[in-house]
Amino acid sequence: MTQNSLEKLIAAAEPVDFFVTWNGQMAFYKDLGFYEDITPLAKKSNFDLGKFDPGALDALRAVSDSGTELYALPYAVQYNALYYNKAIFDKFGVPYPKDGMTWADAIELAKKVTRLDGTTQYYGLDTDDYVRFTFPLSLQAVDGKTNKALVSGEPYKRAFEMAKQIYSIPGLAYQNRGIERFTKNKTVAMLATINLSSQLKQTPDLDWDVVQFPSYPDKPNVYGMYDLHILIPNRNSKHQDDMMRVMEVLFSDEVQTNMVRKSGKVSTLKDAKYKQQYGKDLPELQGKRIDSIFKSVPAPAPQYSRFYPKAAEILRWNYVDYMNNKKDINTALRDAEEAINKHVAGELGK
Repeated sequence: MTQNSLEKLIAAAEPVDFFVTWNGQMAFYKDLGFYEDITPLAKKSNFDLGKFDPGALDALRAVSDSGTELYALPYAVQYNALYYNKAIFDKFGVPYPKDGMTWADAIELAKKVTRLDGTTQYYGLDTDDYVRFTFPLSLQAVDGKTNKALVSGEPYKRAFEMAKQIYSIPGLAYQNRGIERFTKNKTVAMLATINLSSQLKQTPDLDWDVVQFPSYPDKPNVYGMYDLHILIPNRNSKHQDDMMRVMEVLFSDEVQTNMVRKSGKVSTLKDAKYKQQYGKDLPELQGKRIDSIFKSVPAPAPQYSRFYPKAAEILRWNYVDYMNNKKDINTALRDAEEAINKHVAGELGK
């Protein structure tokens, strides 16, 4: 749903009780008058907020100006993992990847399985997006308070240059098709990405497994940022108490257990049993090293700007140019910063 479509629903007084999105989009909708701190309602209903992962709630509270108000509840959290094609490693007699690898470790392993075999090019390591490198560092493209671009400093340079090391391996050209090359073409040995359970369900002939997501040496056992699927209750709804009852059901033990066992989604409730039950009813996950996924935790998520979606898009364009050697690192980040600030200035000037 776009901001305009939600705005039209609100203006038309449509009976919208909930809105579902992810936490990176929350600031984009903030000025529509949809949000209200749900903490008092939770207290009134004896709804236990203490059962949630506190980092997930902190990520949502960061959207508020005070950093304390809670406008939504997270019903699932995204994870990152390193998937690998066992057949490629077997073909070349190379040991499988293991838990606890740094990016440097993964790149060295990738060099051993990036090969041209006959007419087939195999790629040792691939990703699906630049955020796999920036999110573990809790990097934002736009400051959530000042709305100024944040992409020109050393942290972004570090993240982009890490990605560049992967696509500088001879034979491993950047194509922005990592998931497709892994699941369909079966030419990627390792893929660093998010939850692929639905795609892997469609490729039963792929001999795959999974290990812990690679990390930066100074941030061991950390992946992504808190990437949350969230439920936002409408402050203007006439069914406040009923909405709380809906949330009580959604976050009940029965529903959360069913979700993690059957849907491939990860619960934001902190009880370890939900990780232990993850994917138990999904045939495609049986026998896989699922425990490896949960050896890492999300990085903290700073306050998002309402201009984040467009800023991320602009940054992505420049990342692609850098990966394809159309721009050097300094030019790519400088161009991104200038374009983001220009976009923000234009929007604020309307």
